[in-house]
Amino acid sequence: MDAILVRGGNALNGQIPIAGAKNACLTLMPATLLSEEPLTLTNAPRLSDIRTMTQLLQSLGAEVTSLQEGRVIAMSCHGAINTRADYDIVRKMRASNLVLGPLLAREGHAEVSLPGGCAIGARPMDIHTDGLAKMGAQIDLRDGYLYAKAAGGRLKGAVIDFPFASVGATENIMMAATLAKGTTVINNAAREPEIVDLADCLRRMGAQIDGDGTATITVQGVDRLGAATHPVVADRIELGTYMLAPAICGGEVELLGGRINLIGAFCEKLDAAGIDVTQTDRGLKVKCRGARANAVDVTTEPFPGFPTDLQAQMMALLCTADGTSVLEETIFENRFMHAPELIRMGASIEVHGGRATVQGVERLKGAPVMATDLRASVSLILAGLAAEGETKVSRVYHLDRGYEHVVAKLSGVGADIERIKDQ
Repeated sequence: MDAILVRGGNALNGQIPIAGAKNACLTLMPATLLSEEPLTLTNAPRLSDIRTMTQLLQSLGAEVTSLQEGRVIAMSCHGAINTRADYDIVRKMRASNLVLGPLLAREGHAEVSLPGGCAIGARPMDIHTDGLAKMGAQIDLRDGYLYAKAAGGRLKGAVIDFPFASVGATENIMMAATLAKGTTVINNAAREPEIVDLADCLRRMGAQIDGDGTATITVQGVDRLGAATHPVVADRIELGTYMLAPAICGGEVELLGGRINLIGAFCEKLDAAGIDVTQTDRGLKVKCRGARANAVDVTTEPFPGFPTDLQAQMMALLCTADGTSVLEETIFENRFMHAPELIRMGASIEVHGGRATVQGVERLKGAPVMATDLRASVSLILAGLAAEGETKVSRVYHLDRGYEHVVAKLSGVGADIERIKDQ
């Protein structure tokens, strides 16, 4: 098993290219199931989760080819479809549940295992299945699988009111609605950039969708969807992560492809913390105004609020900030598992339920630490960049699910970091 070894203390200077969004690409790929014609994605990230989704789609009968060293994914689903998504693949990744809506819309029935993914709290499928039930699907849970069947063989448009703005449910229902008979209205829809990116792709395929990016999305079902080529939106979580690197250990870094409108609330918190963020012709330039960041309070919220997927990384910054910060996690209930590992590095953190209080210290100290999930793993790397001495981050297989070439990208701007075999 691999580990990441970081020797802290180096200021970072240079440029880091931002990849296409993992969460967008994992949503766009199942859209190929909606059409018999090709769907090609450009600016795709090269991640283990993408390979897992590729395996899942291939198991369902799709042809998936990786081109240009993985930057382009060419897909076609013109043949017979297998409507059973097996546990052996689905268990590896939460996003596997996004094949449910497309399979049900195209074939009228589906069998999809309940998904796996990071252990960061309960993310139930009820909101997905309740929405599909309103569209005429009969859904049963047996032996860990969701058995879904559309009455009359085709889903019907419906008005769906989500109890909360679920990203995955919005994506699943939106895809299912593209081929449903009639009009579907999704109220309290998620507004993330990945939702807008999916809607843009579906429109390229011939779908009729309005209101994406707002709380109400309207989809007029069509009889068929066609071919399309679509560029994956930049990964706002990778963007925010690498923006924090020079904020934590000094220097000035330009994030190529970054846009402030992807992470506006995050940029506002960085400004309050004393971090300069400037839009350039090529991306975003980041520099810390002082020797240490200022303490700030953070509350995670659905988009356009502060992203839960940047909370762990922000905590790494606040560990060495001047003053006391409070982080409130409102999205997932088990998302402070990185705190004990940061404490091993000398951080002063107290966790009570969904609230963490961080008293900034002048300097962290390197230590052996263990990643508990995807975002926690990169937060420990960020902390290691600012720490005195060596930090070894174990169990970095989590990292490979969401960050491509993290060692190359950080070493390219001056970090002393390498991937090693963990003994």
